[in-house]
Amino acid sequence: MPLRLRLALLFALATALAIAVAGFGFLLQLRISLDASLDSSLVSRASALVDEVSAAGMGSLRLGQDEEPAQFLTVDGQVLASSPELAGRPALDPEQRRQVAAGRTLTFTTNLAQERTRVLARTTNAPGTLVVVGTGTDISDAAADHVAYAILLGGPPAVLIAGFAAWLLAGAALRPVERMRRETAEISEHDTTGQLAVPPTRDEIAALATTMNALLDRLRAAVVRERGFVADAGHELRTPLAMLRAELELAARPGRSRVELAEAVEAAGQETERLIRLSENLLLLARAEGGPSFVRAVPTPLHELLTAAARGANAYGADRSVTVEVDCPLDLTVTADPDRLRQALDNLLENAIRHSPVGEVVLLAARQPNSPTSLRITVRDHGAGFPPEFIPHAFERFRRADTARARIDGGAGLGLAIVRAIILAHGGEALARNHPTGGAVVVLHLPYHQLDQPRTSSALRV
Repeated sequence: MPLRLRLALLFALATALAIAVAGFGFLLQLRISLDASLDSSLVSRASALVDEVSAAGMGSLRLGQDEEPAQFLTVDGQVLASSPELAGRPALDPEQRRQVAAGRTLTFTTNLAQERTRVLARTTNAPGTLVVVGTGTDISDAAADHVAYAILLGGPPAVLIAGFAAWLLAGAALRPVERMRRETAEISEHDTTGQLAVPPTRDEIAALATTMNALLDRLRAAVVRERGFVADAGHELRTPLAMLRAELELAARPGRSRVELAEAVEAAGQETERLIRLSENLLLLARAEGGPSFVRAVPTPLHELLTAAARGANAYGADRSVTVEVDCPLDLTVTADPDRLRQALDNLLENAIRHSPVGEVVLLAARQPNSPTSLRITVRDHGAGFPPEFIPHAFERFRRADTARARIDGGAGLGLAIVRAIILAHGGEALARNHPTGGAVVVLHLPYHQLDQPRTSSALRV
């Protein structure tokens, strides 16, 4: 069912309910007011009859000439005087007589002589004697009936008018939404400039249009980013595949010696290894796009993790005499996936060693900053540092600080992107900068979890 129709029906139903409740309340109040008016006249008439009996006795009454019913009776039900309508029987039952005898003025509506009658009963000045007077309710009933008919006759048209008005108002309110729907449907996947018109009303519709435009911008940015990722991945994969094909074609040529065949197979194996590493990195980045679910965070002793990463990096830098120094409190604990965090540290240490001068030291440090809920891991080398124009893009995929570097030395430009993806999945942040005294610095901010108070710090070469 269309929203416009639902709103109109809901508004009509609410109007009908409001009219019904208001009409019932008005009729009830009208009936109470009319009964109160009749009771007031009955009180005056009963007082007049009691005064007449007190002054001249019961024999002075001329109830037969009275158009309204009246009766004097005793508490035990003996009729002392009565109008023709009530002749021969008491107007009150035993329970009603007991209530009146107890001093209560009783009022009620009943049928007397086949007519609706408002009745009032009270005591008289004579002990044990009660007076009952009544009056017809035909006038008050007619007034109430006229009001009820007016409500019944005027209610349905009012409900229809309210529903139609709601239909018109809903149409006017939803017209900008329908326009935005059409504009959104007209925006194709290749449209890089399409936007929704924002009405100048500064209301919820304008806020919705602004939000949808922001969403379109984010979607376009994501599409551009993914297309660039696919293009870059294809470009990176093409080179090792072409080299692998060339090596295999050379190996397949007739007349090749055993040495030449061995060299071709070895070169093909190296290119295959590059393809495997590149595919694994691309797979990791794709999994990281799905959120933090690809990490399994547990409380991890940070000193042990950093020491193991430094030991592995030293093997890589041994041929250039580059060593790694670890500076970390012994009992510092981080809530992280140890395998993923080790992978990030390996990437950073490999880059730092590659760009460090021969015989230099790479610093791998961990500290808890002023915030009690986070810690900081720092990797610093003493090389030439990052090019200033590269720092804002350091963690982007397929970005290299030196695009002229050989691919076998510079890699595919995914190392820092993987580091950032792993740290973001842990709820942290990765930053790159140059140290004021020289060298590159990468800082990892991670959520902090400490099992015990740190006893000391360790600064050693491993």
